Amino acid sequence: MNDFLLIFRRDFKGKEAQLSPQQMQDSIKEWQNWFGGIAAQNKLARPLQRWDIDGKVVKSDKHVINGPYAEIKESIGGLIIIKAADYDEAVEIAQGCPILKLGGNVEVRKAVSVEDHP
Repeated sequence: MNDFLLIFRRDFKGKEAQLSPQQMQDSIKEWQNWFGGIAAQNKLARPLQRWDIDGKVVKSDKHVINGPYAEIKESIGGLIIIKAADYDEAVEIAQGCPILKLGGNVEVRKAVSVEDHP
């Protein structure tokens, strides 16, 4: 098994991106069910870590800008680390993520060791 990072992104600030209280409750339930399914398969290596939606980016000249995705309105809402045999399995797990129903996306990245990529 390998560790894969799943990064959840979507527009959290746009007016059309705001959820109603009922939609929020429904979404929370979907997330809980999705995490529960991953954990039940013993594939959740690290539980959800939520992040604020603002963020800062330090550029190569040490200039600091607000928000890493200001031009496309997306920000990272959270991440988890899962265990999967390969990218195909990690992507299959990511395809069940509730953020996809909200117009968001999931970036899937495999953890590598220094020995794998010196």
